[in-house]
Amino acid sequence: MLIRNARVVTRDEEFLGTVHIEDGFICDVERGSTSAPNAEDWAGDYLLPGLIELHTDNLEKHLAPRPGVRWNIDAAFVIHDAQVAAAGITTVFDSLRIGARSDVDMHNRDLQTRCTQALARLSDCQLLRADHFLHLRCEIAAPDVVEVFDSLYTHPLLRLASVMDHTPGQRQWQDRDQWRRFQERHGKLTDERFASVIAELSEGQERYADQHRSQIVARCTALGIPVASHDDTVVEHVQQAAAEGIVLAEFPTTHDAARAAHQYGISTIMGAPNIVRGGSHSGNVSALELAKSGLLDILSSDYVPSSLLSAAFELVDKAGWTLPRAMQTVSSEPARVVGLHDRGSIAPGLRADFVRVRMHDQLPIPRATWRAGERIV
Repeated sequence: MLIRNARVVTRDEEFLGTVHIEDGFICDVERGSTSAPNAEDWAGDYLLPGLIELHTDNLEKHLAPRPGVRWNIDAAFVIHDAQVAAAGITTVFDSLRIGARSDVDMHNRDLQTRCTQALARLSDCQLLRADHFLHLRCEIAAPDVVEVFDSLYTHPLLRLASVMDHTPGQRQWQDRDQWRRFQERHGKLTDERFASVIAELSEGQERYADQHRSQIVARCTALGIPVASHDDTVVEHVQQAAAEGIVLAEFPTTHDAARAAHQYGISTIMGAPNIVRGGSHSGNVSALELAKSGLLDILSSDYVPSSLLSAAFELVDKAGWTLPRAMQTVSSEPARVVGLHDRGSIAPGLRADFVRVRMHDQLPIPRATWRAGERIV
């Protein structure tokens, strides 16, 4: 495959050029055009690296499209996969929460097991468009989280784990009333029920959180699996993560936590919807504010796959970044953090994961996506 007249965005620069693909890899990247008759003319459309998504809850929307509704797991995976590929995402880490608590509706162990089995089965059968990996989101205050982790750590696609504590009064949910409002989006809680749930969750947090966190981190270290912290709020959270060898701070909730992460050499990841919407939906620090302060390393589409590409372009308009720098947050930087050294940039020798993008006013529109040189959308 030979592409000419494309606006190529590499890790460091942007130019009108020609890209040669062969056997699923990028062979050559050159400025200028070519007169070769077999070259495909992109008419100035962007040629961007395939996007890399480390944390997405998008699958959950297809597993449970309505409260109380459970969908076929294989069907949910297939449509989730199609959606991320159409958004220009060529590598996706499917986030699966493990650890059952009373505030969790659908994350029971049977569903967790069936989801991981479906991911392996569909990948083995080459029925998925994007490259899928497994990201285990470990709810450390849940009584069964270590047991579930031990049942899944041999999964062939496990590449990332995160340690989380969503107990009301902790981290993101330091304000318990805010947690209550979030829970009540599907129905009101009585004061008695609210008090009962708070007591139960707090007891579990005191009993399990510290020991489960240390056990999960130790297991991941032994297995060579990168670990992320989650919702770091104060400097002490980051200091603990640094002492544990954690490499990624997922969604720090404050400017202080993000700054501390950089001081300790921990990469930060923020939600792309935070950029697109102009702020956090839960009142946490603005991702754009962190970008302007030089404290943003990676973006995640979180719950809206199409936000990943849009947010990268928003960083150009709103934070004054160059497009190559902005694209690093959705390609080369996530690849680096999780050790995927064969992808993430438009450069000779790397896998030919790329996306064709055309601008419509200020909106980047993915028109086609390739993985390993094969068009998937």
